[in-house]
Amino acid sequence: MRVISGEFRGRRLAAVPGQNTRPTTDKVKESMFNIIGPYFEGGTALDLFAGTGGLGLEALSRGIEKAVFVDADIKAFSVVRENVRTLGLSQARAEVYKNDARRALDALAARGMKFDLVFLDPPYKLTGLYEELILKMQEHNLLEPRAYVIAEHAADVQLPDSYGNLVRWRHVTYGEIGISFYELEAEGDAELG
Repeated sequence: MRVISGEFRGRRLAAVPGQNTRPTTDKVKESMFNIIGPYFEGGTALDLFAGTGGLGLEALSRGIEKAVFVDADIKAFSVVRENVRTLGLSQARAEVYKNDARRALDALAARGMKFDLVFLDPPYKLTGLYEELILKMQEHNLLEPRAYVIAEHAADVQLPDSYGNLVRWRHVTYGEIGISFYELEAEGDAELG
């Protein structure tokens, strides 16, 4: 696994040992970033269920200013920290937390954090978490106007077209992987369109 493009292009990333994490393949990651970017001019990203941190690190490499990585698994947490160190990222650009996703969102809201880009990749068997976490992000006002939430899920799972003001604008599948792309609509956007 590696960083595909940008500042850290070609740099190798450590993988989480064992079978508990499912890293996004380089092919899927490249396609995902071609859809949403491929490059950014600043902004803040949240990599929830970070695993290796590959998605948030790719976003940083492509111009996101700061990323927050969250994973409850101790092995994943350690690997993200190792990958952040390997790339020489400071605490100002990359924050890594071992925490449950729900508690992490509460803590980030308490700090007044807001995100332009969120990667949401919970274990596929926990399909109910998508709605719970996405609605919590909106309730806590964690999303910047026009923020993207990228939800990775099993290809045979159909996520809804919208969660509150987050509206799906694209859905793609790669074998067993489905990715739903959501964008936060501003209040009143639906009436204007």
